[in-house]
Amino acid sequence: MKQGLMHLIAVLMCTVMFISSAHAKKRCQALKQKLYDIQAQQRAGYSNKRGQSLRQREDKAREKWWQCENPSYGREKRKKLSQSSKKKSQAKLVNTSQSRKKNYQVIKINDSPFVNNSNIQVKTAYQGEKKHAWLRFYQRPSKCHKPKNLSVFAYCSENKQQQRLAFEQVYLPE
Repeated sequence: MKQGLMHLIAVLMCTVMFISSAHAKKRCQALKQKLYDIQAQQRAGYSNKRGQSLRQREDKAREKWWQCENPSYGREKRKKLSQSSKKKSQAKLVNTSQSRKKNYQVIKINDSPFVNNSNIQVKTAYQGEKKHAWLRFYQRPSKCHKPKNLSVFAYCSENKQQQRLAFEQVYLPE
């Protein structure tokens, strides 16, 4: 009788553990789907900044999913922080984030390719009256207004060079 009761309790315990495990798996399914969605976004094209954001989101989603699947994961590593150590860690976090912001702003200003205080000068092949004569002489083919592929672009470049040589032979300074 006593063994039968122990056997029944053991079966009930296993059933409860299996049901709670199945419930946990079902609960973790949404986190797993979120991870898969982020990974699908990563497989699509994206910019460098977007790639960094997706990588961070994927790491967080994977960590949440893993903790949901394995609830005992990382518990023994956690320690209760005392009030003073919490304040120190928060102060350290604030200080490092402020210094990062300052460094980022300095780097952003210094590394910008558009910071230029000098005048921009565009030099052409011809200056003055010769330039006006060239602009009157040059006839751009209609397909060269917006070339769509490399062969058309090459044709346009060669055509312009041929017209330039013809212009040099014909031009007489006034």
